[in-house]
Amino acid sequence: MGIMSFLRNKAGAILVFGIGFAIVAFLIGDVVRTGTPFWQANQNVVGKIGGESIDIKDFNEKVEQTTANYRQQMGGNLNPQMTSYIVENTWNQTVSEILLDREVKRLGLEVGRTEINDMLTGKNPAQQVVQNFGDPKTGVVNVAQLNKFRGDIESQPTGSPGLAQWQAFLVGLKKERLNQKYFNLIKNSLYVTSLEAREDYMQRNKIADFSYVALDYTSIPDNQVKITDDDYKEYYEENKQLFKNAEETRSFKYVVFDAKPSATDSAEMKSRIDKMATEFRAATNDSLFVSINSDTRSPVTYVRKGQLDPALDSVAFKSPAGTFIGPVFSNGTYKMAKVIDVKMVADSAKSAHILVNPTAEGGLDRAKAKADSIANLIRKGADFAELAKKFGTDGTKDKSGDLGYYAYGAQGLDKDYNEAIFSGKVGDLKVITSQYGVHVIKIQDQRGSSKVAKVAVIDKALTSSNKTQQAIYAKAAAFLGSIGDGENFEEKTKKQGLQALDAADVTATQSSVPGLENARELVRWVFKADKGKVSEQVYSFNDKYVVAKVTQIKEEGIPPVEQVKPAIEPKVRDLVKSRMLTEKIEKALAGASSINAIAQKLGKQAFPVQNVVFANPIIPNAGQENKVIGTVFGLNPGKMYKNSIIGEKGVYVVALNKFTNPAPLTNTYQQKTQMMKTLGQQAQGQAFRVLRDNGNVKDYRGKFF
Repeated sequence: MGIMSFLRNKAGAILVFGIGFAIVAFLIGDVVRTGTPFWQANQNVVGKIGGESIDIKDFNEKVEQTTANYRQQMGGNLNPQMTSYIVENTWNQTVSEILLDREVKRLGLEVGRTEINDMLTGKNPAQQVVQNFGDPKTGVVNVAQLNKFRGDIESQPTGSPGLAQWQAFLVGLKKERLNQKYFNLIKNSLYVTSLEAREDYMQRNKIADFSYVALDYTSIPDNQVKITDDDYKEYYEENKQLFKNAEETRSFKYVVFDAKPSATDSAEMKSRIDKMATEFRAATNDSLFVSINSDTRSPVTYVRKGQLDPALDSVAFKSPAGTFIGPVFSNGTYKMAKVIDVKMVADSAKSAHILVNPTAEGGLDRAKAKADSIANLIRKGADFAELAKKFGTDGTKDKSGDLGYYAYGAQGLDKDYNEAIFSGKVGDLKVITSQYGVHVIKIQDQRGSSKVAKVAVIDKALTSSNKTQQAIYAKAAAFLGSIGDGENFEEKTKKQGLQALDAADVTATQSSVPGLENARELVRWVFKADKGKVSEQVYSFNDKYVVAKVTQIKEEGIPPVEQVKPAIEPKVRDLVKSRMLTEKIEKALAGASSINAIAQKLGKQAFPVQNVVFANPIIPNAGQENKVIGTVFGLNPGKMYKNSIIGEKGVYVVALNKFTNPAPLTNTYQQKTQMMKTLGQQAQGQAFRVLRDNGNVKDYRGKFF
């Protein structure tokens, strides 16, 4: 009986416990089965938009593709700033695509197959189609050629790279048209009334002439102003929307220990450079020597005047082959060069080519053999243009292989192709291999003539030795050890004669701070640490070692008044000064009938101002004063405003002398059209900002980049 009573009394608790245990068991079982805990479900999410997750893998693929494109355009490795820009740009594009796609679906906008066909082969093809399939000179799309291309590509098996690229191109066309429709809807919803047109015309053309007396805030020394908490609160409540954070930011102080090369390091480096110069002079394989010894390993090739470091350039182009230059020290780097050859070449060359694709021919040897056969046919009298159309494999085949004019060493021109068309003479026929395949080249024209030099260049940056770096690191580690939990960070910094730098309002994805170009590792730590925490390690950035302390965390949204006090202090001080100056002006206004009488009472001068319009509220020698100009345009001519005006730079009294009205607006339509054009130009950016503000965008990139 006791057991039954116990069960009746405790049944609820037992049931809750049992259900809770079952849920936990289910979740733990899920972990065992999948190996991923439920609380880590978002660990691969780089961001969310309205609850829709953006997977880091998908995002990384976009970043890598964009990075590859930039590397191809710019060459070589990208610096941290450029890498950060690529990530930021990719993120903004991703957010834009998702937000716009959502809006387009919500509104039921669509692009049908007929519309796609019209974008491809209609009277007004899409810009992407013109860029990819139009004649570069005329912009006209060859419809027959495009249709043949479509037929060929769409007949390829599903999953083939060519078909996938074409389908992606069509998707891009569709997205572009949908976005265009969406923004056209917004633009077409805008309207300017005749009243608005006339008001805008008056604001831009009605002229005011007035006089003013001003008491500047600078007339009161800062040490005579006492700011109270109520003053801060008053300014904060009136302006707090100005302090709204679009995203979380953090501030930190940091001490940099710079392991600059010591005098001993410089002397040892100079000795090594002198020895290297002796070996470089005697080297028989200059390309190999540069590859082994130079920091940048620039290819040994012909260059024009101005392409070398100035310290080398001025000598190289005045010297014969065999001249050795340097070593010279420039911008922290030792440089030396050997002039291998000097010659005159054309400034630009025109050529045509027939590109044979080794992959399509079954290998490089077969491609070379085919190219040689084509060249022999041309030498025997065959028409180059016809053979280019028949055998060419790139976009020039329909232009008789014509590549037009290229400057010597132009970016984007393969170096082997460059050497071929500039080393020969007009009329020469050559067969060469480049990174693109095998070319049959005809040199059609050469223009101008300039000196070029083939120069082997070695550069070696002056760096600090391991001994110097270890000594500076030890100093940084000792400082870190001396500050404990960070409460005496500032005290220890001053005591040791060090300088603490400030990094204010840093974002989670920021890549650099003053004095540190690639500070991502440090910024990531800052966004994991609590306020007041000191870095648990010494951070290393090339020859710089850093110890940091988190000083402030500003959450997304409007921060509390205590957080913004340092930033708003100058404005709050001006607020207090404005009260003091207003009191002076109000006393002067009593019984005064003119602006000059006010000026005399205040011991100031009344300044005349002419030709001011409402749309441009600038007072000469005072700057932008919206409240002052707004008050002026609300007065009647010949009247003095009987109150003081609190402005940006001081407190003012104004008197309107006269208005000069413009000629009556006779063409309201033209004014409305101009205003509509301006609104239309602003609409796309403003619409996207609204979508983003309301899109519940969560950015977690700081975890990954």
